[in-house]
Amino acid sequence: MASIDAGSDNQFIPADRSSQIRFWIVLGGLVIIVSVSSLFRFYSAGFFLHEEDICRHFYGFKENEIDFDVKALSDRVEEVLSKMNSLQALRQIRLPRVEGASKSTITEDPLINFFIVEEIRKYITPKKELEEYMNYDVGSYCKDDWNLAQRLMINGCDPLPRRRCLTRASKLYQKPYAINASLWRMPDDRNVRWSNYLCRNFTCLSSKNPKRGYSKCTGCFEMDKEKVKWIGNGSIPVDFSVIDVLAVKPGEIRIGLDYGIGTGTFAARMREQNVTIVSTALNLGAPFNEMIALRGLVPLYATLNQRLPFFDNTMDLIHTSGFLDGWIDLQLMDFILFDWDRILRPGGLLWVDRFFCSRKDLDDYMYMFLQFRYKKHKWVVSPKSKDEVYLSALLEKPPSLRYGVLLLEFYYGDITGLIFLSKNVTDLVYRCSPLIRLPLHFKLIMLRPRPSDGDDGEVVGVWIGR
Repeated sequence: MASIDAGSDNQFIPADRSSQIRFWIVLGGLVIIVSVSSLFRFYSAGFFLHEEDICRHFYGFKENEIDFDVKALSDRVEEVLSKMNSLQALRQIRLPRVEGASKSTITEDPLINFFIVEEIRKYITPKKELEEYMNYDVGSYCKDDWNLAQRLMINGCDPLPRRRCLTRASKLYQKPYAINASLWRMPDDRNVRWSNYLCRNFTCLSSKNPKRGYSKCTGCFEMDKEKVKWIGNGSIPVDFSVIDVLAVKPGEIRIGLDYGIGTGTFAARMREQNVTIVSTALNLGAPFNEMIALRGLVPLYATLNQRLPFFDNTMDLIHTSGFLDGWIDLQLMDFILFDWDRILRPGGLLWVDRFFCSRKDLDDYMYMFLQFRYKKHKWVVSPKSKDEVYLSALLEKPPSLRYGVLLLEFYYGDITGLIFLSKNVTDLVYRCSPLIRLPLHFKLIMLRPRPSDGDDGEVVGVWIGR
């Protein structure tokens, strides 16, 4: 039985030796072919790669596909950047640099957008100072840290977060004077907290004291000097009187804003004419807000960065003096002027009082005021010194439709269309420059509002192209 089983196991192996050798060679070759084929399949499937190579192998793209996509994307980006660079309105945009692209040959435009740097910078409040301001005991007395709060406001943290603590007041606070007496009388020294000022009384704030602690509005705390302001034409032509200004709009000026730095004298003078004025103030080294309030007037604690807390088209008069001068940045001034235009009603007056700047910068600042196309009632430029000049102006805000309407009528074959472009004629270059390159005939029509401020307008200009 054993011999039979052994013979049955080797029944496929040849009996002679030469045939056996050939059989094993063929069988070994088949094994090698199968093994190599299996190894090739495993390698093709990525099983012999490192972990990052496996991810790249299974989820990556072919090299030729990468080159095609990158080139197409690069061409598209270049096209968009070229179009953006051709637009004057977008030249202030700064494109952020991509991290890891240090070998890139694209140079970054040095022009920086105002919103990206200047505007955002004002809203990045120092964290340590804000934490110090908000570190208090609920229900107890607040720390005497109004100067810290003002510093936060100037740095852009405006409005400040509210706190649940009790405000400190002067321990010797006295009853204020009656309204008729308080307008032109120095307040009681005991009604002011002097702990954060260099001076400790109103007498110390005299312009004759070199250590008074403030430089803006020198002499504002001397009532004998304040009483003579705005009561008549001054020594130079840029001084306008309250009576002359109110005569431009008799009976129409009721409420207004005094935007500047002072102790409320302009508001007091207007109160004598039954006009209510809100006065902006910051305590820049002296108690300006307290002084205005103790005179029976309304102070508005606001910074230059703050949007004025008034609704649109509500003010009859805006007066500015001593604050917006030649030191101010043109872009910041532009935001302020547009905010004034927002709150000033149609027919309201903008009184620019003794604005001074360098003589070489006068044209730039004059454009800032004239860009709104207000009606000129008074406009006076007078020398202040050899290199500086004064500018005083009384301007009236026109009706809302002040720029005219610009229409585009075009013809392309049998197609005729009419497009409303803008109310601002200065948009003509930016809006119409792409259309001039198109193969079509067009007509630009500008309409100017009628003097009666109606909805219709008269055609004042027509331009034909192609």
